[in-house]
Amino acid sequence: MPLNRRKFLEKSAVTGAGVALAGAVGAPGAQAAEASGGERGVKRYAFTVLGTTDLHGNVFNWDYFTDKEFDDKDHNDIGLAKVSTLVNRVREEKGRRNTLLIDAGDTIQGTQLSYYYAKVDPITAEGGPVHPMAQAMNAMGYDAAALGNHEFNYGIPVLRKFEQQCRFPLLGANALDAKTLRPAFAPYSMHRLRTPFGRDVKVAVLGLTNPGIAIWDKANVQGKMTFPGLEEQAAKWVPKLRSMGADVVIVSAHSGSSGTSSYGDQLPYIENAAGLVAEQVPGIDAILVGHAHTEIPEYFVTNKKTGKQVVLSEPLKWGQRLTLFDFELVWGKGRWTVEKVGAQVLNSNTVQEDPKIVRLLSDEHEKVVAYVNQVIGTNAAEMTSAEAPYKDVPIIDLINHIQADTVKQALAGTEHAALPVLSQAACFSRSARIPAGEVTIRDVAGLYVFENTLEARLMTGAQMKAYLEFSANYFVQTAPGAAVDPAKLTNANGTPDYNYDVVSGLSYEIDIAKPAGSRVTNVRFEGQPLADDAKFVFAVNNYRANGGGNFPHVAAAQVLWSNSDEIRNTMIAWVKAKGAVDPAEFAAVDWKLTRNGTPVF
Repeated sequence: MPLNRRKFLEKSAVTGAGVALAGAVGAPGAQAAEASGGERGVKRYAFTVLGTTDLHGNVFNWDYFTDKEFDDKDHNDIGLAKVSTLVNRVREEKGRRNTLLIDAGDTIQGTQLSYYYAKVDPITAEGGPVHPMAQAMNAMGYDAAALGNHEFNYGIPVLRKFEQQCRFPLLGANALDAKTLRPAFAPYSMHRLRTPFGRDVKVAVLGLTNPGIAIWDKANVQGKMTFPGLEEQAAKWVPKLRSMGADVVIVSAHSGSSGTSSYGDQLPYIENAAGLVAEQVPGIDAILVGHAHTEIPEYFVTNKKTGKQVVLSEPLKWGQRLTLFDFELVWGKGRWTVEKVGAQVLNSNTVQEDPKIVRLLSDEHEKVVAYVNQVIGTNAAEMTSAEAPYKDVPIIDLINHIQADTVKQALAGTEHAALPVLSQAACFSRSARIPAGEVTIRDVAGLYVFENTLEARLMTGAQMKAYLEFSANYFVQTAPGAAVDPAKLTNANGTPDYNYDVVSGLSYEIDIAKPAGSRVTNVRFEGQPLADDAKFVFAVNNYRANGGGNFPHVAAAQVLWSNSDEIRNTMIAWVKAKGAVDPAEFAAVDWKLTRNGTPVF
């Protein structure tokens, strides 16, 4: 019989600047030793910190958009149920009380499972359910988790409710109350690991989140919270943690290690600053890295002030990997010091899902599967996104068609109603498919996998040309006579698919034989060359409108309208209302790749 998940969770109140957690007590099989030989009497202790990041609502090895087990070209598996098995194995080997389990953020957004409990059956409702991610992470015994930027997607009330439901602290030393400039969440947690030698090891975990929240979730945080740079806040807190007696300082940072920012100079703070934190702030032993969705098993950065090596590790997204930081400490001069630390990652596809987690959340999973399989309409001809990164395909036209239609209706009767509407869309998933015949919620939701909302901005013809030119940086320069391999044509300089926008309402060509910055040609509106001073309403998602991807002009453009509902929901409602979708009504080839005027495809 399924358990009632609307259960009450007792949770200790978070008090003071941080969270003090009781650690291990008498640990059988503790990892400790007194060295022999020339080091007779030297006391040593070893412990392991396990880390996950960018779980994005993945509990099971399941793809709610395809309604089957997850699989990718590398045959990775995903989900906390798999991670739990890995965690159990490590704890069994090392001794439960010689381990800590932490996360580096982006936990409650990303799957239809997490969406369902934020929006359809929300955890914020009176007597509402406990979030599946809280249930799973509580059951696994997480000790702390840093805040990710996607924690703020559903608004601060959802995040606060999730925080209440977790039996571990959510950390964010650089997530400050906008009025008081004091931490809005616990900056750190302190953990005691008991050794056989009478002196506990005090491990501090400092949580840092991403400054880009101020841009990406502006509507949810403006005037409420502010997000200074990671380096600045780490420099403030690490000495405090050491003065409080921390023997080991670990940073859990929802920030990549590249030192770059997707938002250019719109913020004075670096987006991917984990490496800079290691380099600039003395006193850190290890950094669990998140946000970038890359795999870094072990990476050492030299601190400029001390010359000490700081180890960084980033496990792959969605629970595909589990990081292990192995610490070896030595006792001397009345204190524990880190003698050695290394990192590695374990692969989730090497184990089965933990039956305990499967039993715990099977009914939530089944509810969401039933929800996403609801039929909401019909479709006249199959549409797929397989070729969307390099061809104008109907499935992307559908997004733009719905967005433009929605904005036109919203502006009806206003002073801008007569202006033509352009729309942007990107290929978020190369495996999106809307079949011929019945269309379900998951078919439409799988086309728009992010929680973006829709805005309308006022743009000029010249600004749109610059926008298209910037977007065209996505393509690898390819000489006129060279062979074209679609697999090698895109993602130039690491540009992700979601940062290549196509624009409907204009026709244009992208000459990939030309260098970036001079590729977009023959831009036309209604058959005529696009005038620089022409004015348009631009239907654009909030991520892009707020500066995500650092596209030109749009972030500074006048806001004509904005909507609080997700574009995905708008699309689902549109299909429901229309009942029948026919690509012949909206599909058109408005853009194409060329070389010296000759189409590539």
